[in-house]
Amino acid sequence: MNAPDNFTTLSASRAKRLRDMLLSQELEFLMEAHNGLSARIVREAGFKGIWGSGLAISAQFGVRDNNEASWTQVVDMLEFMADASDLPILLDGDTGYGNFNNMRRLVRKLEQRGIAGVCIEDKQFPKTNSFIGGERQPLAEIDEFCGKIKAGKDSQDDSDFCVVARVEALIAGWGMEEALKRAEAYRRAGADAILIHSKLSRPDEILAFAHEWAGRGSLVIVPTKYYSTPTDVFRKAGISTVIWANHLIRGAASAMQSVAQEIHDSETLVHVEDRVASVDEIFRLQNADEYTEAERVYLSASQAPRAAVVLAASRGAGLETLTADKPKVMLPVAGKPLLRWLVDGFKKHGVNDITVVGGYRADAIDTAGIKLAINERHAQTGELASFACAVDKLRDDAVISYGDLLFRSYILRDLLDSEADFCVVVDSSATQAGADGSGNEAGAASGARDLAFCSSPDTRELFGQRVLLQRVAPAVNPIEPARVDGQWIGLLSVRGKGRERLQQKVAELRARKDFDKLDMPALLNALVAAGEQIEVLYVHGHWRNVNDLEDLRRAADFAHAQTPFADSGTGQGND
Repeated sequence: MNAPDNFTTLSASRAKRLRDMLLSQELEFLMEAHNGLSARIVREAGFKGIWGSGLAISAQFGVRDNNEASWTQVVDMLEFMADASDLPILLDGDTGYGNFNNMRRLVRKLEQRGIAGVCIEDKQFPKTNSFIGGERQPLAEIDEFCGKIKAGKDSQDDSDFCVVARVEALIAGWGMEEALKRAEAYRRAGADAILIHSKLSRPDEILAFAHEWAGRGSLVIVPTKYYSTPTDVFRKAGISTVIWANHLIRGAASAMQSVAQEIHDSETLVHVEDRVASVDEIFRLQNADEYTEAERVYLSASQAPRAAVVLAASRGAGLETLTADKPKVMLPVAGKPLLRWLVDGFKKHGVNDITVVGGYRADAIDTAGIKLAINERHAQTGELASFACAVDKLRDDAVISYGDLLFRSYILRDLLDSEADFCVVVDSSATQAGADGSGNEAGAASGARDLAFCSSPDTRELFGQRVLLQRVAPAVNPIEPARVDGQWIGLLSVRGKGRERLQQKVAELRARKDFDKLDMPALLNALVAAGEQIEVLYVHGHWRNVNDLEDLRRAADFAHAQTPFADSGTGQGND
């Protein structure tokens, strides 16, 4: 059951729903939760209410269930739970965290945070968990505990807020007569329900109590020990509400122990990845999509959400000795994978929706903070086919990037600042004087690819002039030499209506028989041919790509910012 994530329900209505459950003629159920994530899971499972277990909340803090977590820490955690779920929460309030005055303050603070009710037990403060210790544990004086109940009821602003009195006489070894006497006193003091507890593995004590109680008020049970009892037995006994008290924290602990041990012993994630929730599932439970939608509504155009697509399907020609077990983008550069430099750079500029298109050894790609798309035919196809694996899912302005890039931060900043529907980054330093004596820059620096021909050269003097891309080519035609204005470095931004036109152009190119062989420059040239104006953002070095072992070495120097790169190679670092 998936409830909406816009929680507009007031705290009063949560309290009313809890009261209705306690008074219901049908058997109702509360499920334990101990933090925001588990509260959301309880809601999605279809439960109508949450038990804020003292044991579970203490355990997730890593402390004992002996009031070692302060009541303010517990209340702070409850606030996260209430934010994550619109279900009514009944707090396991231990002994009320002190005397009647502590109880009054507790009730006021719980109401402020939208908590529907509190259950307090008639033990002495600080409490000891009911399943720990000897047979006859000390209990609070009846009159003192009744005073706590009255103090709590007198302090509530919402008439539906519930105070449940938990009778510990059976579990503490005081016997049935004492349990019934206490329960009746607590009912008369104003308790909205009685919780009767037992640590026997059979429900005999509980059923005997229910029979003697004879429906004098709502009766709540916690069948942790007598869990094998058929639930219909509780229905026939007139029980109001069953609490499943600690099974999510126990399930989580068991799973974490298993996964941690497996990873430690095997030193790999291969054996556990398919057994655990995906990162995307955690994002979903955190309601990440709601944040993305809110960005569309509340952020200005200059702050509009941005996406990125990183093309990372290649093994890397010339790098085969290093990529037997990983794609090129996972090669380490100055201490972290090449892909991580890209991802971190995007996130630094607020580009958080990042899709990486993998292919060769996609299983070795670190997926933290990214979405992974896979080009299953990467060995038979080119760059454009990889991009096509992600283009249809673009919903925001986006940056498309080769996966083997390193660049200075300002390059991405300036690209994101462009208001053009399409914009490419061209390095004007990747040119040299032509050999024909004409003075035209008819060639390109050694090893350059994706040569850019633009409407104007980079004068590096006049800022604000609009330069448009005319075409991208792998080399200069020797028969018709032309001025080369630079090298497209592999960064393209698209925004506004341009995104839809980009998607349409990719769809058209898919119909071509040679589609599998097309690269990203083919897409740029097709856009230009269709009349699109692709603005050029000139840079002068300050980037690197990785095509071979020497590039990999230089990339490490570039990442460390230790080398001036005064040579004329691609992606040079001169100013």
